[in-house]
Amino acid sequence: MTDLVDYQLNDGVATITISNGKANALSHEVFEALNTALDRAEEDKAVVILTGQPGIFSGGYDLKEMQKGPEEATALVTVGSTFTRRLAAFPLPIIGACSGHAIAKGAFVLLSVDYRIGIEGSFKLGLNEVAIGMTMHHAGIEIARHRLAPAHFYRSVVNAEIYNPAGAVEAGYLDETVEPDALMARANEVAQQFKQLNMKAHAQTKQKAKAGYLELLDQCILKDGEALGL
Repeated sequence: MTDLVDYQLNDGVATITISNGKANALSHEVFEALNTALDRAEEDKAVVILTGQPGIFSGGYDLKEMQKGPEEATALVTVGSTFTRRLAAFPLPIIGACSGHAIAKGAFVLLSVDYRIGIEGSFKLGLNEVAIGMTMHHAGIEIARHRLAPAHFYRSVVNAEIYNPAGAVEAGYLDETVEPDALMARANEVAQQFKQLNMKAHAQTKQKAKAGYLELLDQCILKDGEALGL
């Protein structure tokens, strides 16, 4: 599709790969390309695998954008929160194939998809916002609360604790881990299992199960924008 996001369709499975530099940073351009890829997956009625480059799923928002000023940072966060809200409500199953580190917004993406597979190794996953001087936004708090294990919510959001892959499974960032060379094979295996679902029932049940959460996210996204002047 673009140099930043690749889209490959094979046997009813759409593999979307983020490829944006060493940190696999999430910029306006990356989010635009990701949304275009999701549009295409909906048209193709495909189960989605969302992955990154070897060793890095995503290190979070593009710092060059975030450091331009409060208004620019808020605009990017709003786009990012809206994207993760779309992932949470996506009518087709989405598998996160976490190819390495997943920090900050990279971890929020994992918290927003249906099933998460990580790789074993010396990788870091978690929410480091408080550690780097950022007050957690309302949407981020609720995304974390929705998916993290209760015992790890406070440790992740308030204490900015970072996990290894095994700890990330316990905390709720991942559902399982595999050897690095088995990641995409396992993701495709899960995708084939998801293909057996009744997609109408999947979409409608997801909407029912998450109705209150999605409404809360919409309120939080507005609140975050208002708090910083958008």
